[in-house]
Amino acid sequence: MRARGLRTTVGLISRPGATTCDALYSLRMDRNYLVVSPVRNEAEFIELTLKSVTSQTLRPLRWVIVDDGSTDKTRALAEEYASKHPWIEVVSRRDRGYRQSGIGVVETFYDGFARADSSQWDYVMKLDGDLLLPLDYLEQLTLEFERDPRLGISSGDIFNEAKGALTLDSPGDPAFHVRGAAKAYRRACWDAIGGIPRVTGFDCVDNVKARMLGWDTRRIPSLKVIHLRHTGEANGAWKNGFKDGLGANAIGYHPLFLLLKCFKRLFLGRCGIDALGQFCGYMTGYFTDVPRIQDRQLVEYLRRQQLNRLLGRETIWR
Repeated sequence: MRARGLRTTVGLISRPGATTCDALYSLRMDRNYLVVSPVRNEAEFIELTLKSVTSQTLRPLRWVIVDDGSTDKTRALAEEYASKHPWIEVVSRRDRGYRQSGIGVVETFYDGFARADSSQWDYVMKLDGDLLLPLDYLEQLTLEFERDPRLGISSGDIFNEAKGALTLDSPGDPAFHVRGAAKAYRRACWDAIGGIPRVTGFDCVDNVKARMLGWDTRRIPSLKVIHLRHTGEANGAWKNGFKDGLGANAIGYHPLFLLLKCFKRLFLGRCGIDALGQFCGYMTGYFTDVPRIQDRQLVEYLRRQQLNRLLGRETIWR
């Protein structure tokens, strides 16, 4: 287990003052989690993820790990843990020859989701294979869901580690945007939004649609999830920006909002590579057959929110 010499043990110990499971039964701790992990070539990191999930104070009912054609030891490591924990299942997909972000992740997720008994779970989580979770992650998520009946989607905050210090990944994300890396959905919200949409940009669409339908979506800052590989590192700045641009087009971003967003990125110390990539990806979306959101009401809602934000009005960004 190399993980590039990671020194932190945040995800493998209980947080000070964390609630114990025994104290939570009054809040319906009979809730069941279905966890699905689309993974590809995560041998460097996945064992830390496996350890942090199997050590949870509130164990998932089922964890389906879908190996998307890995060419390293990812599947072998996952199967080693599955042999010791009967609630873990490993599923394999054919190797397409490359990592397909966006819609490829969604299709891989649904291969695992289809393996579960839909009558048994109360919450479903999409979990990446390069994360380190606090040991009480599911426990604390359950507390939040049970305290707030309108909370539909939630997760912890995502952090990166460098030289022993933790820094927030994507600190500019709005409060309503629950990141896709370790994202949990309440069953009723999942049904209302129709699950994860099969488009690039899915982890924005689900949050926006949930908000449109009256659900709350928010992260829990006290739950620190460590991303062992920095966001976009597997693809590089250009490819990651291009993917984001394709996603923005697929989910119906207003052109003016996207343009101003790209200008903003030029001043974030990224040399403009991902900003240019995002603009090119967005424009490319107009001339390709990239799957797009067909929900006209949702697109109109998103664009109205974006224009209101530009005008300084109250929006889901607040």
